[in-house]
Amino acid sequence: MVFAPLPQLTLTIEQGSDSPDLHLHPGGQGIWQARMINSLGVPVTLCAVLGGETGTVLEQLITAEGIELRMVGRQATSGWYIHDRRDGSRQAFAESPGTPLSRHELDELYGMALAEGFRAAVSILSGPADPSVVAPEVYRRLACDLTSNGGRVVADLSGDHLSAVLDGGVCFLKVSHEELLRDGRAAGDSVDEFVAALHRLHDEGAETVLISRAGDPALALLEGDVFEVEVPRLQTADPRGAGDSMTAGVSAVLARGGELDEAIRTGAAAGALNVTRHGLGTGRAQAIREVIKRVRLNPLGKATKSP
Repeated sequence: MVFAPLPQLTLTIEQGSDSPDLHLHPGGQGIWQARMINSLGVPVTLCAVLGGETGTVLEQLITAEGIELRMVGRQATSGWYIHDRRDGSRQAFAESPGTPLSRHELDELYGMALAEGFRAAVSILSGPADPSVVAPEVYRRLACDLTSNGGRVVADLSGDHLSAVLDGGVCFLKVSHEELLRDGRAAGDSVDEFVAALHRLHDEGAETVLISRAGDPALALLEGDVFEVEVPRLQTADPRGAGDSMTAGVSAVLARGGELDEAIRTGAAAGALNVTRHGLGTGRAQAIREVIKRVRLNPLGKATKSP
């Protein structure tokens, strides 16, 4: 189950051979994660709120991708953005994250996500396009209710939403080094700082922690040991979405009952392959399996916790 409160309709302008092309896709962190999980052959259910004309289009696009959709309807419009990629770079033209969910919408979404989470092997709590859309307390309650009833919760969040979900408890947390620095959870970008952050996040409520570091190897805290996650060097077409593909790869393996080391290698491979593509949360399972063979978990040892 992927908890994706308010997905976005994405409109991207690409330069065709003779004239511009317009591409419409469902987007947002939860969508990109669900798309990759689906690509890896694991059934996935997306719980979301959709509304307005953009919501009507989103409903059709999401189901067309083979993702099982559970939705709450609303009058207010869903979020959207328009990006221009005609010169090869990504330029934001206009965007809207959507208006915050009402109390009634939140109640309906919470009950739906709780029921689907009870049925699912793994639940991913993905973040909204803007923190104002859903209060952090919703994430704390959902993580707590799922975890305390035997569910396995995976989170990929930052800021107050990260703090809240840690209070609820998660079996796996993925966070980027940029988010740790921005939130003041790491004082610098050295390996030692991030290793200390791994331990602090574990102490706050995450059983296993993975820190992505853009072009540098990710760092993972796995059963008390710290590992550097080495992936093959690949040319980048679009760096966006790599972290979401990483979270999705981990979750797909855990949902199948796989081991944590396999889950981390699969997540790393999915993230590495995603940067070679323009589509966010995309990548064929066969190609990911080949990349997995080249992913290494290099132990850094049981690092000493900071005071």
